[in-house]
Amino acid sequence: MEINKSGATFSSIVGIGAKIKKMMDVTGKEYLFLNRGINAVCPIDLTEVIKLIDFNSTQIQVYPPNKGMPELREAINQEYFDGASNLDNIAIVPGGMSAIDVVVQILNLDTVYFNKFFWGSYQKLCTIRGLKTDTFENLLDFVNTVKNIRKSETENSSKIAVLLCDPNNPVGNKLNDEAMLNHIKELSEMGVIVIFDSPYRRLFYDFNDTLFQKLLPFKNLIITESFSKTMGLSGQRIAFIHSVDKAFNDELNIRLLYAFNGINAFAQELVLKLLTTLEGKKAVSDFKKKTVEDITKNIQYLQNKKLLYQKLYENTKPVGIFVVVNVSEEKLLENNIGSVGMGYFTNDKSAEIIKTSRICVSVPHQKFILFFDKLMN
Repeated sequence: MEINKSGATFSSIVGIGAKIKKMMDVTGKEYLFLNRGINAVCPIDLTEVIKLIDFNSTQIQVYPPNKGMPELREAINQEYFDGASNLDNIAIVPGGMSAIDVVVQILNLDTVYFNKFFWGSYQKLCTIRGLKTDTFENLLDFVNTVKNIRKSETENSSKIAVLLCDPNNPVGNKLNDEAMLNHIKELSEMGVIVIFDSPYRRLFYDFNDTLFQKLLPFKNLIITESFSKTMGLSGQRIAFIHSVDKAFNDELNIRLLYAFNGINAFAQELVLKLLTTLEGKKAVSDFKKKTVEDITKNIQYLQNKKLLYQKLYENTKPVGIFVVVNVSEEKLLENNIGSVGMGYFTNDKSAEIIKTSRICVSVPHQKFILFFDKLMN
């Protein structure tokens, strides 16, 4: 049969995971899966939360509303925006990757830019949707690049978007919030669409975080936010999109209907309970506390052992669930540690970059040091 090929390649990260599982089966040895992008310090304990859900309810057993349950969208409005947004601006989608995919489908763009070190799926999604991509060294440089582009145009004709991941995947560095907001304001005023993808931030912050509220004035900004990392719910595939642009939201509503016809009702009900009940808030708080505690210890261990690729952290300190180490993917694998070579996360294929790897530091601390102590010996 004839097919329309996407032009994208299969995820190398998924392939590495399959390779390690096969090696485990063959050798019988244990491996530390730091190639994955999930929080594995501990699972979120849903024991008390599940008791609050009526699986026989109409809410669970029939098609959910197209843009998501109103109660959940209002809970998101309260949690992230302190009630300052509204339900029309919020839509529930099946996971963060789907969120980004539907956004780039809707927008009329020429080129999507992202950081020099980027999650490979950003580029692959753009390839599938027929969009050109480019990268920038840092956000200030990108702002200046856009200024030069706009100066050379008689009107803002270049259809540009920038995808900001903060804290960054794969590096784990964090931009200064105020500087980032100023840059977003400049870009928005120059007609650049900003897609703000921050699935790791709320693991380290709570509802007192005001960044999302400060993003509300920018019409040319779209937020894609996932509950996978902040609540340990990767398996539930649930996220949301926020935009204050009516035309975008109207088209999003149509796309959601024909792409998904409603998002998993159980997952929505579960997140609603986690956001709004005492039992749910405690489960999330306990999960975050233990996860952040071990992430912090693991990063400190790497710093003490001089294993961090320090060049990437000269003006910032690692935050998030990933860091880059100055050990190759092959060397780590020889020591039963899974990772992903940084060559998969950048267009820079220099010998120096090829010798570094991205690892997930969201695993139990004692297990982490057990494997890395063997590497150091």
